[in-house]
Amino acid sequence: MKWWSTNRLRLIQNNLRETDANMDVDLLIRELKSFQANVLMMNAGGIFAFYPSSLMHQYVTPYLTKDLLGEAVEKAHANGLRFIARFDFSKAHESLWLRYPEWFYRDRQGREVNYHGIVHTCLNGEYQQVKSLESIQEVLERYPVDGIFFNMFGYQHWDYSGNFYGPCYCPNCRLRFREVTGEDLLAYTGPEHPMHELYRSFQERTAREVLERIHGFVKSLRPNVAISTYHPHRVDIVRKESNTSLTRSGPPWLYSASENVASIQDSWDDKLISNCSINAIDLTYRFTGVSENENAIRLYQSIGSGSGLDFCIIGAFEGYPDQASFETVKDIFRYHAEHEELFGQLGSMAEAVLVKPAAPEAAAEYHGMFKMLKEEHVLFDVVMEEQLVAMESKLMHMRAIILPGVQELSVAAARALNRAMDAGAVLVASGTALERQPELLKEWFAASFTGVKQSEPGAYLDVSDKSHFPGFAHGRDWIAAGGSFARVAFDPDTTECRLPFIEPSTFGPPERAYGHRTGTDYGLALHRRVGKEGTVRIGVYMPWNPGELYYRHGFEDYRQVMADVLHDILPNRVATTNAPPCLELFIHRLKEGGCLVQLLNLSGYNGTTFMNPLPLYDVQVELTVDRVDETAAANASWSWPQKWRLPRNTEARGRLLRADSDALVETSQDRVAVTLPQLGRYEAIWLQAVPVGDRKELISRDAKA
Repeated sequence: MKWWSTNRLRLIQNNLRETDANMDVDLLIRELKSFQANVLMMNAGGIFAFYPSSLMHQYVTPYLTKDLLGEAVEKAHANGLRFIARFDFSKAHESLWLRYPEWFYRDRQGREVNYHGIVHTCLNGEYQQVKSLESIQEVLERYPVDGIFFNMFGYQHWDYSGNFYGPCYCPNCRLRFREVTGEDLLAYTGPEHPMHELYRSFQERTAREVLERIHGFVKSLRPNVAISTYHPHRVDIVRKESNTSLTRSGPPWLYSASENVASIQDSWDDKLISNCSINAIDLTYRFTGVSENENAIRLYQSIGSGSGLDFCIIGAFEGYPDQASFETVKDIFRYHAEHEELFGQLGSMAEAVLVKPAAPEAAAEYHGMFKMLKEEHVLFDVVMEEQLVAMESKLMHMRAIILPGVQELSVAAARALNRAMDAGAVLVASGTALERQPELLKEWFAASFTGVKQSEPGAYLDVSDKSHFPGFAHGRDWIAAGGSFARVAFDPDTTECRLPFIEPSTFGPPERAYGHRTGTDYGLALHRRVGKEGTVRIGVYMPWNPGELYYRHGFEDYRQVMADVLHDILPNRVATTNAPPCLELFIHRLKEGGCLVQLLNLSGYNGTTFMNPLPLYDVQVELTVDRVDETAAANASWSWPQKWRLPRNTEARGRLLRADSDALVETSQDRVAVTLPQLGRYEAIWLQAVPVGDRKELISRDAKA
């Protein structure tokens, strides 16, 4: 077993400045121990080396008067911490540019990007292709590091001020592009060009090639060294970030950590996800942090979604001017340390899969659907589109699979979804999904595009049929159909059409606001057909963008449409709660038996500001359980099914991990109900099966030890 396989990381990253080269390592270790961190990530090489490198291409910070890297690795290990060495090969010191200009990025006019003496390198140049491996080798042979991390891996088209320079047109890129695609890179001008998809595939292929080379090289030297970066290919630890930017449009994404973790955790069985909470509010304001409430939400979401903890500041702790969040962060790190055995063995109880589309233009539809499912307390996994085939065994056990804006599936992915539908999964598609694959659209939904889309304002959808949309109050019969609405013809013999489309009309002065009429199109159709062995295959198609509209505007109408659809296709859910949408619910089975319910109160977020949450009262979570004999429970497949298997002649007892007290739990034949009289920011309930009538109190793991 690899050291990272237990999924118990509590990582602190000190992003060093070159002036930190002589930092007090003993003080750093004391700070890390106060967090109960078990992994330190710190700079090693790339832009600057923090050790006395002997390589001609490795620029050593002039502030270095000792072997900082060597001292940090030695003292981290002496205090029980793992050490991950951070590299950044995306840029290099300008002295290297003067000697080896062929290693560096060039824009369309042949100019380099020199940002205050730090120059952008090129992925296809010798520096990243060859010299980076020499730097890695020097560190691995000198120091017993436990992992290596690459910052800003891949193609960089922006500088730190947000200025966009476009693709690299250096001779190395032009030659490689010709070899891979047969085309001239100079013909490509940017995202709006017809060759954009070709260029994106070129980027992905060449990035994967570099990662293949790094993986093979590193594992040949040190097999137990973890490889980490932001790209998932051939790495052991996928790094993600929950961060903020003062130039980013829209409100902060409330579910940043949950989505970052889920998209990796649920899509690969052989990778660890570490989601970093970046303390700084922006790259340009690295010495002011986000609020303790935002940091707390990110860290609790990471735990709740099945990851460890990861926190980053600029420089050393000593002299860092904004330590307002530190006590809250330390408290959550200590809590994780106290219960790390539980958090390292979480298993999915999801009954739905949300597919994360590969196309960037579908991101808003996907994020809106993610938000809806969270607020409706649906237990779901996220599977990236590229991993559908690899995760087919998971799809086969799902009750619903949601495709938000997925435009074009591979043949193998379509086969996997076909088999999942034959096994009983309902397929739900939105955001004009599969527009480029009319054959799948017809097979799964008995639908075909007529080629016309509506984007003019003033159109509506009719929700007056309360038998299908009971969530809408009587008297509210129309909802806005803003954005894109595709004209789709459905087979009247095999589909049940809902949400009649109300055609737009004039909307000028009040005197002219009339003339709407019901058209012949629909906003939702449910297609049923008999599949293999007599199974009924169900597909739900929405030729508009409810997810994107909800993500951008937040109107409850769009979530309510989805809630009513889910009520139809997911009756008798695995878990239900009386909690409001501002509560984020996580429920997992534990490998050694039992179940963990985590509740995160998001009520302090008002759309722009993260404040202290308001307490929630009398929150109840009810689980549907399968009653089985004791042998079946002990030998149950770890991966599936979704329900908690509770042995006969037992009842559920619970322990509140945060409050360190017994939970209020009621057990019936097929239900377990947990009640929290009051919920502050977060609580977790560890549920276990005990013999009926056993009145012994459950005790904490620490007490057992």
